This record gives sequence, structure tokens and C-alpha cells, in this order.
Amino acid sequence: MSQPTAATLKNNTKTNQLKTQPTNADVNAFIAQKVDGQKLQDCKVLLNLLTKLTGQTATMWGTSIIGFGQYHYKYASGREGDWPLVGFSPRKNGITVYIMNGFSDYEALLAKLGKYKIGKSCLYIKSLSGIDIEVLSCIIVDSIEKMTNIYSA
Repeated sequence: MSQPTAATLKNNTKTNQLKTQPTNADVNAFIAQKVDGQKLQDCKVLLNLLTKLTGQTATMWGTSIIGFGQYHYKYASGREGDWPLVGFSPRKNGITVYIMNGFSDYEALLAKLGKYKIGKSCLYIKSLSGIDIEVLSCIIVDSIEKMTNIYSA
């Protein structure tokens, strides 16, 4: 069996590295440049809410995710990386809130949340006016606690 070349090692390292990494970009400047109107106000509310709930300052992750805190994961496959405990991103059709442990534990809370759609770890909302911010806060706090318990061991 032949030894991998330097080029192969370099390519494998690039492939296994996440593109989305924390940056030094200014979160407030990003929000101000990305959105306006009601979405701008909603992003400011989320920025303040997540700062309060996490006790962390916001960090840009990549070019479009505003994250709070971070955890390190490692899969059985050997792939590993860092990701924010919770975050959000203003998108064309609304705002995506990242709830990293998913939504399987939140059926009762989701029934009270309001208007939303979900993906595996993504909560898609059009506007904060369409959801109950207290219910969202409960989901976020519980998610942070669970993620911290899972990934601090």
C-alpha cells in the first residue's frame, strides 16, 4: 500500500474541515447590511435575547450565521468540529434559528410557539410577531442545557 502524498493529505484536510468557522466580522454591521425594516428589528431582538439567555457575546460563523457559545463534536466516523450552541441567521424569506439538539423533545412547546416551520435543527420563522417569544426562550434554554450536558462530558 502506498503512502499518501502531501497533495492527498492537503486535499483530505480541506475536505474534512467545515467551511463555517468563527470569524472576527462585526455582528451588528452584518445585520445592518443584510436586513432592514421589521426583519432588522427582529434580528436586534434575537441578538439581545440570545446574549441574555446564553451569557455569551455573539460571533459571526462564516458569512451568515450569528452564533452564541460553542461545542466540539466528534462523530464515530472521525469527523469532528466546532459549532455554536445556538444561533440565528437572517434569510431571504425570514429568520432561521438554530436549535442544535433538534426538536424531538419540544412537541408540547412547539404547539404553543406560533407560526414556524422546522428542519432537523432549524426553526424557520417569518417574523417574531408570529411566535411566542417566551416559548422560544424555553426551547433555547433547554437546548443549551442539553447540548452542554452532552458535549461537556
